[in-house]
Amino acid sequence: MAALLETKRNLIATLARVLLAAALICCGGAVAAADDSLYRAQTVVTGQGEPNRIIGFGACLEDVLIKVSGQPMLVGDRRLATYKSKAKEFVSGFDYHDQYAGKPHHDEQGTRDRPYDLTVDFDDKKIDGILGKLGLKPWRSQRPVLGVFTEMQHGPKDYVVTADGTQSDLQRDALAAAAGKRGIRFVLPSAAALTSANVTAAGLLKVPPAKLTSIVAAQGGEATLVGRLVWDDKDLGWATQWQMAWGGKDYKWQVRGVTFDEAFRRGVGGAAQLLSGNGDPGRSNELARAWRRHRA
Repeated sequence: MAALLETKRNLIATLARVLLAAALICCGGAVAAADDSLYRAQTVVTGQGEPNRIIGFGACLEDVLIKVSGQPMLVGDRRLATYKSKAKEFVSGFDYHDQYAGKPHHDEQGTRDRPYDLTVDFDDKKIDGILGKLGLKPWRSQRPVLGVFTEMQHGPKDYVVTADGTQSDLQRDALAAAAGKRGIRFVLPSAAALTSANVTAAGLLKVPPAKLTSIVAAQGGEATLVGRLVWDDKDLGWATQWQMAWGGKDYKWQVRGVTFDEAFRRGVGGAAQLLSGNGDPGRSNELARAWRRHRA
């Protein structure tokens, strides 16, 4: 009987060690996956032919260079043209997801014209090497969780994008897409938290950053990005102001005549630029406009 009990104890101990090792492996894999995701991007292509795949590789390469470095000024940078033309050389793997999966093929949708999500993984060392040649560095430090407070004003409607408001559904999706594209984690305030803190849409831009941070601190928010989007009928787009306090300084930047998807990309991109140490997004916008005028 004693021998039997000892055998059971040994089996239990062995099983515990196996489970612990498996858990550690899983945790390690999760960390690796989080790091690897910085070198991964996705775009939509038509069909699975090589010509469109090569175009997709180029688009994903630009996104990954921006995400890894935290420098949104790389968007449309002419220096990337050479690298994008040979983006295949930097790819470590890719995969397709059929957007019409489960739906029957018909006509050209069964072959050339069927849309796919193309997910591309890039070699981290090669990406870091490109950034070095561009005078940039990988943003490897822990990325702060961003608390995002955004006022949306469209005619008589004026509200703050929240984590639980039904009128914020589209904005939440746009913000999630923008944050994923730039490798940023974010949290949104709840409607109840805003009410409790007496924060309104009209007064949002005047609320002290410390107070806003306290609202999302319980959710892990470490820095706050504040924005105001106002619909402009003349521009047929959103006039957007963004502001952020970081490193003891206040920063502001703006853009006009864009969709709210693009407005969120500019907001999150500017925050990434600040957090990664790549400069003032407001100043960068001025330089970008001057460069475009010169090129024209």
